[in-house]
Amino acid sequence: MAFCQNCGAKLEEGVRFCPNCGSAVEGNTAGKNGTAGADSTRTSGTQTSGSTNEKKNFEETIQDLNDTEDTTDQFDPADIQQNKVMAVLSYIGILVLVPILGAKDSKFARYHANQGLLLLIASAAYNIALRIVNAILYAISWRLAFIGTILSAVSIAFFVLMIIGIVNAANGRAKELPVIGKYRLLK
Repeated sequence: MAFCQNCGAKLEEGVRFCPNCGSAVEGNTAGKNGTAGADSTRTSGTQTSGSTNEKKNFEETIQDLNDTEDTTDQFDPADIQQNKVMAVLSYIGILVLVPILGAKDSKFARYHANQGLLLLIASAAYNIALRIVNAILYAISWRLAFIGTILSAVSIAFFVLMIIGIVNAANGRAKELPVIGKYRLLK
């Protein structure tokens, strides 16, 4: 009977992958101690295990990033229900003005309007800085323009924050956005 080098599970004759952990089993032959095949099995198992660990680490990093303060219990449930649409509008660019001007009495809408305004200001400031950097790089040499293109990929982070805010607002949660949510512009 052969055993997996990675997890120690019993292996049937002729299997190419461990049914328990999925690592490759090459040459499924029993060695002296009844374990499966060659050193390449250990390498494959390590690579599979490593990629699994990297995926878990990435997921944990994302969870930690989005593990921000949730203050939903401080808001009136009726206020949340009535102003979800206003809260969602807070994250759509200049439409942040709609809840700022139209829902002055709603604490829930103002909470999300504050975060949407911060997101809009941060995004605008980044885009202005990016335009300046692009102009400088292009003035030095047109061959450096690709650096500006690479830097513009950071704009994806603002889009992700916008989606997180919209999802939180639509679900009726008052949860801070990662990185910028702790700051207050509106009271």
